[in-house]
Amino acid sequence: MIAQAPFGRTGHLSSRVIFGAAALSKVSQDEADRAMETVERYGLNHIDTAASYGDAELRLGPWIERERSHWFLATKTGEREHAAARDELHRSLERLRTDHVDLWQLHNLVDEKEWEVALGPGGALEAAIEARDEGLVRFIGVTGHGVEVAARHLASLRRFPFDAVLLPYSFVMMQNPSYAADFEALEAACEVRGVAMQTIKAITRRPWGERPADRATWYQPLEDPRAIGLAVHWVLGNPHVFLNSVGDVTLLPRLLEEAARFEARPSDAEMQELVDEEEMAPLFT
Repeated sequence: MIAQAPFGRTGHLSSRVIFGAAALSKVSQDEADRAMETVERYGLNHIDTAASYGDAELRLGPWIERERSHWFLATKTGEREHAAARDELHRSLERLRTDHVDLWQLHNLVDEKEWEVALGPGGALEAAIEARDEGLVRFIGVTGHGVEVAARHLASLRRFPFDAVLLPYSFVMMQNPSYAADFEALEAACEVRGVAMQTIKAITRRPWGERPADRATWYQPLEDPRAIGLAVHWVLGNPHVFLNSVGDVTLLPRLLEEAARFEARPSDAEMQELVDEEEMAPLFT
């Protein structure tokens, strides 16, 4: 079973591994059902999806409808303006077969111009606050990719008291001194403010050269169980963060099995050996 921890100031005890439902974007309902059975077997109680994740919300719908109280449910909008974001939320609620989500997140909000629109008058943030007031959303978060995201999230927290952030985190990413400094500043701010930190791309091996057509992830993932274990244990070794699982249903059982074995964080020497063995490289530069 996967351990649980307080999800920021929300009052919810979330599994330290969050099911990243991007893995369900292009699978059948049967494949999704098998993945969800695996998720339940390891004790996960928190799902992260997005309106833009293909059929993921549709695949989750039967599970949410059947056991709504079991799941802390998060989805995202990529829209930046009020009306479009509001419409996307209602579509997500319909697809997820629920009358509310626990966490609604502004998706990949890093670009400065988009950030100003989304957080400004008539922006998506106003739609989120409105939805929270109406009981459609309980908490509001912000997500992002790239090397600038930690600094952008810190700016977002200065603009509005978001309940959660989501961004990349791995041993390889933290070898970038600038990114590491920004991440640590964000981490300190989140700890003081009670903001939940969700992390992604834990088992990234490197960017694809030429991505095979049959692969689910847009990055080349680690596949060896020992390698996955080291990468996962390194992330879980930081008690302030949650780990969002892999975007490939075939790798999900390996990741969860290794996460369930977590005891201690690997040393930097062990991680550097892994980087050399697997020829790992940062996904974002």
